[in-house]
Amino acid sequence: MGPTASGKTDLALAIAEKYPVEVISVDSALIYRDMNIGTAKPDEKFLEALPHFLIDICDPDQTYSAADFRRDALQKMKEITVRGNIPLLVGGSMLYFKVLLEGLADIPEIPVEFRDQILLEAGQKGWPALHDELGQVDPQAAERIHPNHSQRIQRALEVYRATGKSLSDYHLQQEEEQFAYQPLQIALSCDRKKLHERIKLRFEIMLQDGFIDEVEALRAKYRLHQNMPSMRAVGYRQVWQFIDGELARDELIEKGCAATRQLAKRQLTWLRKWPDLKRLEVELDSNESEREAELLLMSEIRRLCDEVSIYPLT
Repeated sequence: MGPTASGKTDLALAIAEKYPVEVISVDSALIYRDMNIGTAKPDEKFLEALPHFLIDICDPDQTYSAADFRRDALQKMKEITVRGNIPLLVGGSMLYFKVLLEGLADIPEIPVEFRDQILLEAGQKGWPALHDELGQVDPQAAERIHPNHSQRIQRALEVYRATGKSLSDYHLQQEEEQFAYQPLQIALSCDRKKLHERIKLRFEIMLQDGFIDEVEALRAKYRLHQNMPSMRAVGYRQVWQFIDGELARDELIEKGCAATRQLAKRQLTWLRKWPDLKRLEVELDSNESEREAELLLMSEIRRLCDEVSIYPLT
């Protein structure tokens, strides 16, 4: 686990060179086909060297829930284990990790018209107004959810409107499901200033690599609107607004980087409260080479794996 741009994917490759692992992506944006640049999806060459499950499994105009992820991830974990390998789950979608480990509340299936109505109201009134409404019907959820976190606001409101029962009430009744694996949970961390620098550099490189063209192609190929889950991925909404003439290019960079920093902040907030977590500092010291830093990091990985009897390949 770790915040966006902290180097999770590169570390996964280094681990795969030493241990018998197969990778499962834990990223709510990488599930979408044709969304490659803005999601920093590993390229074809990288995926040939280190295949990832649960990448490119949905079209951008489809929905995919945390429940869907848990079902699919557990199935892939079972298949990997049968092959005699270790599932290595890599990503920054913290809700996916939580649902995988703890299970889900038994919430009835919500008719799609409730979601459509909420999305319509969000376009008219804005998500902060719907967050205020959530505060009236589910204050516990409203306290946990940021006023701009549209997907979580939508979910909490649609559950209440469809069932008359708050999402928090469902979670209180949830019985924790037995997780059939012994998890070694590793979180990467680095200096926040350096992380912000990496975020800005990466966003600028995305634009150079054709991020705007990618969003234009998505709009032409699929029936999309800004409030779809895929287009709420960081960067995509801002590029959409740029294409529509709502933002200048410098505003696109500013707002795209700000949205990514906010994502990283939310991820770090999750991780600060995460139990049973092994934390690894990945910030390069100015006096050490990248190779030396990699060796130190892998040494720490080996120590952690020894704690749970995971042995490297011979």
